[in-house]
Amino acid sequence: MEQELDKQGLAEIEKQLTDKKNQIIKDLKKMSRRDNHEADNRTAKFPEYGDKPDENAQEINDYSTTVVAERVLEKNLDDINKALDRIKKGTYGFCKYCGQPIGKKRLMARPTASSCISCKTKLQANG
Repeated sequence: MEQELDKQGLAEIEKQLTDKKNQIIKDLKKMSRRDNHEADNRTAKFPEYGDKPDENAQEINDYSTTVVAERVLEKNLDDINKALDRIKKGTYGFCKYCGQPIGKKRLMARPTASSCISCKTKLQANG
């Protein structure tokens, strides 16, 4: 049986998640600009390199890369916020499917995990 998370481990994970959250917010601000038409009032910045065809192609390529990176960061931020919310509610470290404790090793390796290995394996096999 795998060891459960103790209070010290939980505090460590909470700090790690908060630090990561703050870094992601900084990164998102660097790569986006205000846009009142978006749900989060931000959208990826479109680079301006010039008017030549190769510069236009590079602008589109860089913008596409930024949009994908922004989506990944937003997904990570959402996962972190959900994990921090579970910590606040006292439900962190328990599988959302079976209710059993999630092992300490799994939580240390993936602090945003919301399911135990057994349930995650079953979901992936059926998915």
